[in-house]
Amino acid sequence: MDALFWKRTMTLRNVICPGCGACCDDIQIDFENNDADEPGIIVKNACMMGHAKFSQVLSDRRIRDPFIRDHLDRGTFRKASWEEALDKASCILANAKRPLIFLGGDITCEAMQVGLLLGEHLGGVVDCITSVSDGPVAMGIQEAGQVGATAGQGKIRSDLAVYWGANPLESMPRHMSLYAIYPRGYWTKRGWPDRTIITVDPRRSITAKMSDIHIQLKAGTDYEFLSALLTLLHGIMPHPSVEAVTGISIDEMNEVLDIMKGCNCGVIYLGSGITSSNGKHRNVELALHLAAELNRFTKFVTGSLRSNCNTGGFNQTASALYGFPFGIDFSRGYPRYNPGEYTTVNLLRERDIDAALLVSSNLDAHLPATCVEYLAEIPTVCIDAIQGPMTRLADVVLPGVIDAIESEGTLHRFDGVSVYSRSIMNSPFGFADSNEHILKQLFDKVTKII
Repeated sequence: MDALFWKRTMTLRNVICPGCGACCDDIQIDFENNDADEPGIIVKNACMMGHAKFSQVLSDRRIRDPFIRDHLDRGTFRKASWEEALDKASCILANAKRPLIFLGGDITCEAMQVGLLLGEHLGGVVDCITSVSDGPVAMGIQEAGQVGATAGQGKIRSDLAVYWGANPLESMPRHMSLYAIYPRGYWTKRGWPDRTIITVDPRRSITAKMSDIHIQLKAGTDYEFLSALLTLLHGIMPHPSVEAVTGISIDEMNEVLDIMKGCNCGVIYLGSGITSSNGKHRNVELALHLAAELNRFTKFVTGSLRSNCNTGGFNQTASALYGFPFGIDFSRGYPRYNPGEYTTVNLLRERDIDAALLVSSNLDAHLPATCVEYLAEIPTVCIDAIQGPMTRLADVVLPGVIDAIESEGTLHRFDGVSVYSRSIMNSPFGFADSNEHILKQLFDKVTKII
């Protein structure tokens, strides 16, 4: 962005933060010039995750030029022109029999749509961060349906918050202060003092420490605990062995149920803990059934605390285009969906792909070592704004744009509400305006080959 823009627009208000799924929309950005006449950014109202996201704009680890791996010495990269890198990337994808296109949760829905269309054209597999994070939530909703609500409804109406396998004070720091606990609402005139917080977590997390009730069940027993709660809700006494299995007494279960049935409006927030313990999507299915059954006594809804900014955006976009939320295979010319077969970890573990395109993937935080080892063996194209393990193993690295900061587009908040984020500055590259633009250029190159 040119210096005149920085001097002309010194303060921006009500900026949307792409740091996590909360998509906080009350951020203030102050621009300033330092002694070297280079722009600086002061971020206000954001949490530490938000500050870290905005600081990527001026980060020393920012990728500012395309790179191609030197095949004579695979440990080194050389700078390349944009056209050369784009040609190399398009050849890798076009020559692959079954490529994987992995779209991260930090890009806009518009970019995701182009990635899906590219995957369909190539006859590959298109997946997203959902399959390695909160995929069981999407699968549980497919099985049981969902009594959902917007974050605004929980903010105004709820007087009970149940964090199940979630630790928002670390994973989504402003969730409590902006959406769930601190705001004053219809039945909560004083805010936090009028609300009850229950945390279900085997760990004594910082969220559990500040809760009114901490249900510290044994690890991996969410399914048994939820089954017992549903049994009690139906007026039947569960088998006494459930106490030894879960570590929670039946009296405690009844106490929790009484609180749930006695509230004016309750919300169950599902975190990664419930999806990563034994049972996976079956745990989510029972939690959704529990919320639905509680509506016989009071108003109860559920929500998912998605950690990535636009994880839900891929699910919504893919479902609208093809009817499936993630892990979509186009190898037969039509979309197929089967989690556990067409999802990233399984494809890499079984060596079922022969090339990969990773877009703002952050996959190093999620993949098993054997999957990363295979990813390093196959031709890989990486589009990313910041250097990381995935860019180090790629054959072609295309500098990415930081969506929702340097380009505008649609994001889906953790409650499924779509918000349109306007950019606060221009792309630093003359060859690309956004990640959507990069993918469109790559798509055009591919169509000229196949």
